[in-house]
Amino acid sequence: MLERIESLRGEALRALEAVEDATALEAWRIAYLGRKGRVSALMDLIGSLPREERPAFGQAANELKRTLEAAFEERKEALARQELARALAAEALDVTLPGRPTGPGHLHITTQTLRKIIAIFAEMGFQVYESPDVETDEMNFGLLNMPPHHPARDMWDTFWISDEASTGSTQGLLLRTHTSPGQIRVMRERCPEPIRVILPGKCYRYEQITARSEHQFYQVEGLAVGHGITLSDLIGTAAEFARRFYGPERRVRIRGSYFPFTEPSIEVDMDCILCHGAGCRVCKQSGWLEVAGAGMVHPVVLQNGGYDPDEWSGFAFGFGVERPAMVKYSIDDIRLFYGNDLRFLRQF
Repeated sequence: MLERIESLRGEALRALEAVEDATALEAWRIAYLGRKGRVSALMDLIGSLPREERPAFGQAANELKRTLEAAFEERKEALARQELARALAAEALDVTLPGRPTGPGHLHITTQTLRKIIAIFAEMGFQVYESPDVETDEMNFGLLNMPPHHPARDMWDTFWISDEASTGSTQGLLLRTHTSPGQIRVMRERCPEPIRVILPGKCYRYEQITARSEHQFYQVEGLAVGHGITLSDLIGTAAEFARRFYGPERRVRIRGSYFPFTEPSIEVDMDCILCHGAGCRVCKQSGWLEVAGAGMVHPVVLQNGGYDPDEWSGFAFGFGVERPAMVKYSIDDIRLFYGNDLRFLRQF
């Protein structure tokens, strides 16, 4: 039987040498390496051999298959080179022809959305204030009414940078979990003046990546501090932004919520533009998509920022950038924003 394998090896290699084009090469592959080819038929004989002969025969048959597969790939590459040589010989290559033009680039959809949001709030009288991505525990949590070991810290899964965080030190460094630390920075910088700013930037959370959440994402924080500011001002600002960004036909609802740095706290929801209220994976089958968390600035936070809460009041809000873009452009998976798929990015 081993002689039969050697005979088939020689026959197959001689036939392969005679192949001159891709059609004949494919026919050779089917005849020898196909599911019903000569090699498969040879392997089917293993069961009929005496037990002591099977290992040697099986090893030889597998070696034959590997040899023919390698020879096939080598012949395939050789034919490709021959075809390229014939094409170049038949038609001269004009090296003076210009190369394929490269189209101009454009802004990423996230950048486009962020600029649109900034433009809308600029028309409403808000300035842009930037704060750092790396914050201290005190700025990210402590001064926002969340001292060490406060249970509200569990609302954010944090990327810690320094080991001081494990000891409860307020100087531990972290990647900011939200843009809210910028509230303290801008209040301390501008106190005792009225404030109306937005704080755009990237946030980082140690979370599972799903169709509706990423571990790093852009957020826009808003802060207004002045005399006589009320919750009605906040709701009016949120409704006006929704009208300008999503269109006048969009519906908004306000729900009570909890954030340690606002009191009272609310959630702003938008009817899901993807499923029109029927329920989908992006809106968690609810028909509504959460677009912002907001509330009146907590008196403790105002005081930490340098303002007397008996004289000053304010509101704050925060929302993502990718999620509003998902609603506006009917995108059902947030992972597409950072997947670098040009088929997706070129649509915007």
